Amino acid sequence: MFHLCFALLLLASLSFSFPLASLGNNQMRDVPDFVRQYAPVAYLCSTEIYFPSDIGAQIAHTHPEDDFGNAITPPTALTLSNLDGLNAFADGGINVYLTSNEGIQALPSWFRGSRPQADGSTPSIVGCAVVTVAKPNDTLDAFYFYFYAYNQGNWVLGTPTLEFGDHVGDWEHTMVRFVDGAPTAVYYSQHSSGEAFTYAATQKGPDGVRPVVYVANGTHANYAIPGPHDHTLPDLNTVAGPLTDHTDQGPTWDPIVDAYVYSFDNTTGVFEAYNGVDPVGWLNFAGRWGDNQLPDSTPGQIDVFGERKYVAGPTGPRDKDLGRTGVCPNGKSCDVRDVLVP
Repeated sequence: MFHLCFALLLLASLSFSFPLASLGNNQMRDVPDFVRQYAPVAYLCSTEIYFPSDIGAQIAHTHPEDDFGNAITPPTALTLSNLDGLNAFADGGINVYLTSNEGIQALPSWFRGSRPQADGSTPSIVGCAVVTVAKPNDTLDAFYFYFYAYNQGNWVLGTPTLEFGDHVGDWEHTMVRFVDGAPTAVYYSQHSSGEAFTYAATQKGPDGVRPVVYVANGTHANYAIPGPHDHTLPDLNTVAGPLTDHTDQGPTWDPIVDAYVYSFDNTTGVFEAYNGVDPVGWLNFAGRWGDNQLPDSTPGQIDVFGERKYVAGPTGPRDKDLGRTGVCPNGKSCDVRDVLVP
């Protein structure tokens, strides 16, 4: 109890003074103003080396393979506009893997992405996609998807030789639920689950309006407060345990400044770009944004309590339960809390 009280007092004393980039010419035409106004701002971890990455560059640095490791030859060069053409292969695209040209163990330099500038912008890349989904009762969910070329997994019990969950490609997101244009709750994705808090409970940026996201070192899981976060049990984060994410007030990233912006019709399953220009096809890609899991026979692959060090890359935004009824994904154990806890 002492530790919890101390943490709450510490949080109350925090101030936020990072500069944010002006939206300038990147105004999101036709998207509701409140989607911009309440867009989350992020603190990356001070020890992070795998920064936000360009979504399109992932295609340039990879080649498609099926789940047996066979190369797939698409009829035309792949782009973000036609990536969903890979759905014609390998079980409707489900078993297509965008496989890194060098291999995951090579850790090529492009895995490191682009460190945001001092104002939080990433002008050389587009590492964020915003997707709005209209729901009944004047509700609109705005998903803010963040992309990283590489995910470095956790050390089990703090032991570097017991690392698992490394994969090429990494999609994370926060979701802000609006009712009648007012923010009511924020969801933070964390590995295979996540946490949710009322908007009023979240920490805010320097304008006192935009919720703050703390991004975990390496894994890029999203948290509402800084510090250690053990995530061994879904929807239960504690300050110590065998699988601990670390967050702090490191480099600022303002994802919405350089972002693609879309709407999604939950009835028809159709994505549309608000500006009519941003590429759409990639959102329909059914496959994985990285390599397949390495076989156990591969040198360097290890089995950690039934989990592997090198695992398969993730699926994209379309697979993140955009049509969810509640703030949390359907079927996930997750409460919308009104008090910030680890």
